[in-house]
Amino acid sequence: MTKTISTIIGGALLLTSVATAAQAGGLERGGYNWDLLFSEERFATEGGVIYVMPDRKIKNAKDTSTNPRLGQDNENYKKSTASETPDYSVYKFGAKVGITPDLDCLGSYSQPWGVHTKPGANWAGDNSNIETKISSDDWGLTCSYKFQVTEKGSFRVIGGVSYQEVEGFKTRMVNGGIPLSPYGKAGFDGTGRLELKGDGVGWRIGGAYEIPEIALRASVMYNAAVDLGEVGGTLDLREIPGALATPSNPLPGRITDVYGHAKMPQSVEIKLQSGFAPGWLAYGSVKWVDWSVLDVIAFCPVATKPRGGCSASSSNRATSLDLMFQDGWTVTAGVGHKFNDHWSGQLQVSWDKGTTTGLTTQTDTYLLSSGIAYSPNKNVEIRLGGAIGWLSSGSYGPTKCTGNQPCGTDVSYDFGDDLVTAVSLSGKMKF
Repeated sequence: MTKTISTIIGGALLLTSVATAAQAGGLERGGYNWDLLFSEERFATEGGVIYVMPDRKIKNAKDTSTNPRLGQDNENYKKSTASETPDYSVYKFGAKVGITPDLDCLGSYSQPWGVHTKPGANWAGDNSNIETKISSDDWGLTCSYKFQVTEKGSFRVIGGVSYQEVEGFKTRMVNGGIPLSPYGKAGFDGTGRLELKGDGVGWRIGGAYEIPEIALRASVMYNAAVDLGEVGGTLDLREIPGALATPSNPLPGRITDVYGHAKMPQSVEIKLQSGFAPGWLAYGSVKWVDWSVLDVIAFCPVATKPRGGCSASSSNRATSLDLMFQDGWTVTAGVGHKFNDHWSGQLQVSWDKGTTTGLTTQTDTYLLSSGIAYSPNKNVEIRLGGAIGWLSSGSYGPTKCTGNQPCGTDVSYDFGDDLVTAVSLSGKMKF
């Protein structure tokens, strides 16, 4: 049966990737995917792109800053609505080699983490966010060793490592009084920009039980946290006049080297698939991601290092990324059917538990995905998929952060039930 539904499996993997990119809890973008490792052929390569179109809209925005600057920090003269989420693309590539009949290795490139919000500078919450963008690159090597455990079944031991780079920036209004003051005539706009970059090494381990005759596979994978160590960056406050600098706050008017510490979350994923009739495959998965590891990521001037480390409660903290995520869960179920030797189709539903605790718009997401796979010959597969989903409503506002300090006191706003759509194209060559 496994030979007759291999294109179904490929299409199912495509839809799982679409769901991951479109639901994107926490900072997840493309996630991790090692399924090419199970390809039956000795050599296989796969690449693809997913284009996601979220339509998250902010409404009822109100500046609630408790720290007026220059006596003119009220941004409520600006719009109370904004479109938060630009479209984005996610890319991946992998190449698998069967070194022996039992030993397989996969080299992969993916973009596991990312986020891009851009409500702009003309809304009442620009003191919280004008634009935030984080991206990542992951280069991995994963291998498996297979050995027979029953007459028809085999077990794989899986392990691997990867090198990961994460970088990004955030721009927001730091001093809303500048554009309304005489300083504004000198070309200052009152904004500040934090840029950051870090890297680290991660590892994974797992196992899978397979019965090829009925296309059954049950697998579990653990991906360890990736410790980025010291994340370096700069805080650019040149859009605030240096004349406003004080001994207690010397940062306005210049670029300051800053540092912080962060790690990307660990995760566990369980997958199950099986053929249940000629040309039919059912599959599902459950994934947990430790997003709560990202709470308040503080950044301090490098010059203050001798005074101690940088934390949310540090007196020398220059700025921070206030995330306060909760752990995420994603549940997926789908079915696929092979129509003939060249065509197959898939249908999938998925639910992603929202990771927000009040400081982001990442609420529960429900997604319906569908796709087709075309195989003109035994060596090539082309897959096209699409998805439509519902982003549930919620609100942004004051939240208790690390150390019981208040977060989210800069702005309050609501968001309703919004739409997300996505399309995907991928191809596979095997021989």
